[in-house]
Amino acid sequence: MNPLEQHIQRINEKVQQLLKQYRASQKEAEKLRKELSDIKGLQLERTKQMDELEQKVAILKTATNNLNEADKKDLEKRLNQYIREIDRCIAMLSE
Repeated sequence: MNPLEQHIQRINEKVQQLLKQYRASQKEAEKLRKELSDIKGLQLERTKQMDELEQKVAILKTATNNLNEADKKDLEKRLNQYIREIDRCIAMLSE
């Protein structure tokens, strides 16, 4: 084999090696994308659970009358928001 053919063969081997590395990288990237998606879903689920638990704590505090002034004001604010929303719904139904 002449030097030019050897050089071309080495280049071809390197290209094949790079293609293998590229395919492996693509597989790894896809695996990581799926893992990230799963983790984001899990994080969203945990956030919802945390919100539900915070609401339960607020309900328990209200039920046991262990509210400090800030909690009472926060509860009153939320109740007023709910009442306004209910009033809005009633108004829309009345039309």
